Amino acid sequence: MSPAFIRSRWPRQVWSVVLTSFLIALAPFLAQAQEDATQKQRPRRVLPSESEPQDVIKVDTDLVPIDVTVTDSKGRLVRNLKKEDFKLFEDGIERPIASFNVEKIEGAPRPVAIVFALDLSGSMTPEEIARVSDAMREFSKRLAEHPAVFAVMIFGMRVKTIQSFTGDREKLERAFERLAHEPNGMSTHTYDAVDDAVRMLARHAPLTRAHQSVKRAVVVITDGFPVGDVVSPETVIERANAADTSVYVVTMPSYTHMLASTNMTPLPTPLDVSGLVEKTGGRSVYANERDLGPLFRAIAEEVATAYALSFYPPIEKRNDGKFHTIRIEGPNGLTLRQSRPGYQAGRQ
Repeated sequence: MSPAFIRSRWPRQVWSVVLTSFLIALAPFLAQAQEDATQKQRPRRVLPSESEPQDVIKVDTDLVPIDVTVTDSKGRLVRNLKKEDFKLFEDGIERPIASFNVEKIEGAPRPVAIVFALDLSGSMTPEEIARVSDAMREFSKRLAEHPAVFAVMIFGMRVKTIQSFTGDREKLERAFERLAHEPNGMSTHTYDAVDDAVRMLARHAPLTRAHQSVKRAVVVITDGFPVGDVVSPETVIERANAADTSVYVVTMPSYTHMLASTNMTPLPTPLDVSGLVEKTGGRSVYANERDLGPLFRAIAEEVATAYALSFYPPIEKRNDGKFHTIRIEGPNGLTLRQSRPGYQAGRQ
């Protein structure tokens, strides 16, 4: 029986599932190749050795911050909650909430620090890059009232910073214009890019500004298939949690159009399966429409409207070197998404 005859007999949806299953089955081999490459290079540790520069992220566990996004049953953001509506549990024990901030405190919008990380591997088309640039402009405009700084990174074979943190609209515009002229590559170093973005946030975006907590976030635009990374997903998640940084992922149509028809829900990508988004309190969305502006504005609104809570751990836990879980509860019927599952205490 000829391959052409078989293709004519099978529905497009079946081929989508078959192709996706093949790619998922291939993932372990890609992971092994990535692991082999990692062994040839110096690993990126969460904590440095005695001889390495002390430029890693450190958390002040005297006051532990955590962001919470709240939505109703229809997925709409809930903005009108008060401190009394939340309960905070550390290792299953309720703790007093020491501070509580919302989008605006006494009329002052909450500061935000955002890193855009754009996939310029071979799977991203020039048309997609142009549309993403327009969408990032929409994102930044949505946060115009906030004290906001933005940085722009690209990644493919390597990670490159196009624009360091700036609040200057003209500099940001020039960075967006450069994207179409940057070379791409066949590898997709997604985790390395997020790792570099988190490090940039930790070094150059303080956790507080004018007595308000700063919302830190990385917005990744990619095809969802990391290849060739040096750093592991687990390390990136650990580092993002330590830096109180949420990761948002926009999966572009170059993936969704290949694997699914327009009336099917796309299957999870390897990046989704890694837990990077879920474990940092971000959000993963699939860009099925040509106009990405509304999608990016919605993400910007979510970033800006998270509730910022913090608490003081008991003295005996602040330097015990252990990981402690945090769980936030809210009113019944609402969905809460927190920026991290807990905190890693330091050692004396």
